Formats: sequence, structure tokens, C-alpha cells
Amino acid sequence: ANGSMGHHEVVIHPGIHLGVAVDLDHTGLVVPVIRDADHLGVRALAEAVADLAGRARAKRLTADDLAGGTFTVTNPGPAGTFLSTPVINQPQVAILSTEGVRRRPVADGDAIRVRPVGVLSLAFDHRAFDGAYAGAFVAQIRDGLQGEDWARRL
Repeated sequence: ANGSMGHHEVVIHPGIHLGVAVDLDHTGLVVPVIRDADHLGVRALAEAVADLAGRARAKRLTADDLAGGTFTVTNPGPAGTFLSTPVINQPQVAILSTEGVRRRPVADGDAIRVRPVGVLSLAFDHRAFDGAYAGAFVAQIRDGLQGEDWARRL
């Protein structure tokens, strides 16, 4: 999913330059880029997102801040969405949307429990990869999120 469309081929990028969709208070949207995001921990990623979002809303981003993304994440959840269809930021081949989290009944063995449930939505270019690959990618993200002890990690 970390790729882009070239003239006639898919280009797979070795480093992840993460585009982060930032709403400009309903006056537009920009996608600044966190370079080499795959080398950052959770805290450093959060700090980078906060910095870029703040500079975006203050209209202090540079052209370099907006260039070179290889994969984008968007989060319309705070606007109240539970499922949306994100639009791919071309020439990238995929975008992941993290939707709102709501308390929902879920099966836990033979019991029903109320737990927080969130939805991940991946839009992808079928010229780059097929649905089975996309599904496995989202499942890997889900498993990583569910399997992490976030209280300890943060």
C-alpha cells in the first residue's frame, strides 16, 4: 500500500512518508507529510501530527511539507462519521480512514459485552493490488491496534 502510480507501473517506496489529512476548519483540506514515519514511535508520530496540523491551520506550511507522501491517513471520526469512503491522494495508491469509535455490543466467547468499536476504511487503486491484499493489510493494522497495551505504550 506504500506506493504510487508511475507512468505505466506501480512504484513501491522503501520508506513511508505519511500524508496526514488536515481539515482547515471547513475551508479546505491539506495533506502535509511526515517523512520516514516508519522510523518514529507513537509519541513522535503524535508530536509530528500536532506540529503539522498546527502549522497547516496557521497557514505556515511550506511546499516541501506537502510533497512526497507515499500513503495517507485521514480521520473524519471526530466529525461524527462511522463509515466513509476516503479519496486517494494521487499518485498514491491507497488511503486509510480511521472512523469514529462508538460503544457497541460485541460477542466475547458466549457472552455479549459492550466495548468501544472503531472502523478502518481503506480505499485503494486496484491497478496496484487486489482486494485480498488490501483486506490482509487492514487486518494486520486491526490486529496491531487490538493487540497493543496502549496504556503501557503511551
